[in-house]
Amino acid sequence: MTTYIQNKKARFNFEILETFEAGLVLSGHEVKAIRNNKANLEGSHVIIRGSEAYLVGASITEYQPANTPKSYDKDRTRKLLLSKKELAHLEQQTEKAGLTAVPLRLYNSGRNIKLEVALARGKKKHDKRETLKERDSKRDIERTLKSQ
Repeated sequence: MTTYIQNKKARFNFEILETFEAGLVLSGHEVKAIRNNKANLEGSHVIIRGSEAYLVGASITEYQPANTPKSYDKDRTRKLLLSKKELAHLEQQTEKAGLTAVPLRLYNSGRNIKLEVALARGKKKHDKRETLKERDSKRDIERTLKSQ
């Protein structure tokens, strides 16, 4: 399992509660672009309309600019493939519990490109500060252990 793109800011800005694996509806040149790491998940989120989930705000740049269709939009919304049970759970949690559905990473599962979606709660400013302090202290401990 190869991870192509990761949303590094998501784990810093949100508290991850639950994760799901979703398929993506992509065209052929988008798959090639993702495999060449020409995508960006920062600032993207998942919305649910009707009984379907969509990835909004993700950008997949052109694989070969000369060969891509003229009408290609790199920031278009992309449909996610989830089971009815997962969709119902996501919809319930985002509407009633006030949680956010955030994409975490794009990876392959066999030949297919998958998206890891997380139900998350936004962190407050003091929570982010605690995360930074923990990260710094871990780094200091590793330095001291390495020098000994």
